[in-house]
Amino acid sequence: MRIILFTGKGGVGKTTTASATALRLAERGMKTLLLSTDTAHSLADALDIPLTGDPAEVAPGLWAVQIDTQSRFERAWRDVQGFLIDMLARGGVDPITADELTVLPGVDEVLALLAVRELALAGDWDALVVDCAPTAETLRLLALPEALSWYLQRVFPAQRRMARGMRPLASLLGRGETIPPDSLFEAVLRLNDDLAGVRQLLGDPDITSVRLVLTPEAVVAAEARRTFTALSLFGYSVDLVVANRVFPAGDDEWRQGWAAAQAKQLTAIRDSFAGLAVRELPYRSAEPVGLDALREVAAALYGPDDDPAELGTPRGQLEVETDGDGFVLRLALPLAERAEVGVARTGDDLVVTVGTYRRVLSLPAMLKRCDVVGGNFDGEQLRVRFRREQQG
Repeated sequence: MRIILFTGKGGVGKTTTASATALRLAERGMKTLLLSTDTAHSLADALDIPLTGDPAEVAPGLWAVQIDTQSRFERAWRDVQGFLIDMLARGGVDPITADELTVLPGVDEVLALLAVRELALAGDWDALVVDCAPTAETLRLLALPEALSWYLQRVFPAQRRMARGMRPLASLLGRGETIPPDSLFEAVLRLNDDLAGVRQLLGDPDITSVRLVLTPEAVVAAEARRTFTALSLFGYSVDLVVANRVFPAGDDEWRQGWAAAQAKQLTAIRDSFAGLAVRELPYRSAEPVGLDALREVAAALYGPDDDPAELGTPRGQLEVETDGDGFVLRLALPLAERAEVGVARTGDDLVVTVGTYRRVLSLPAMLKRCDVVGGNFDGEQLRVRFRREQQG
């Protein structure tokens, strides 16, 4: 199984690049499924083929699906939503308003991410190509499984015990219906388990990698660099950068100006993403819609001998290695500014911040019994040194 996620700033051509890659994989003999976690579905537009909530073969060896998040929400969240609606109704909120208030923000993206895992575990395809939401939404989404797991492991058990302790008293007072039932806690725990499975699957560099799509413009490239750093912080591997809509040199002054500006940005992109493959796609005279056009995009992106499933060594892994009487935890943080990097030990967790992003790392058992004795960031990797506790 191979999973490839495509992300980038909105409008840079993620959907086109993902679709072209999926088509190339299928034509190389891999049974491939193309899907999207973006609520603004545009796969059908790129393929120029109607799609439904069930995978459909759109070309030999290539299936595509438009995830039906509404039905998935009803299955996954029915118990929790039912309790909340009932609580709001007792407070005088009408049923229609209560139903709207209990639809969680961002739930569509979460359920689409769960669908990726479900489809991967089905074992029906050799490759999944995922057209992700724009970078900000994708980063929030990919950080969610670990963040929610941390919360449920530490806070949720206490809340559940409190609810069980209060239920007999609430029943005597005639307020038993205000205490969440066990079915609600079980629904949330199921969601936690599913999201943990998502994190394990998408964080496995042997299975999953992320590909960044950008256009050679200063603002877009800057966001791509921040995205690369954030993906590395959260432990996701990046193996390719695609520079889309590159202007060819021309005779007229307008095109020469664009070509010169983009050439400058492309040089900076190759320098800053050193160690990653950077591929260019030319600006086309017409919008690439339909299988024939996508096939041309794939031919421009991947050479005849290239395997689109394996393009380079992914970057962005966390490692722990032995160092004398202790250990060193290493986390790649490419392109991060030294002043933006912070580390703090909190109990059995290590909190790493880079700018506005924060990751709470649950330390492995061998590090929980160690003291943090130092660390440094060299502009590429964060190193935190641990020493075994002295037995007194």
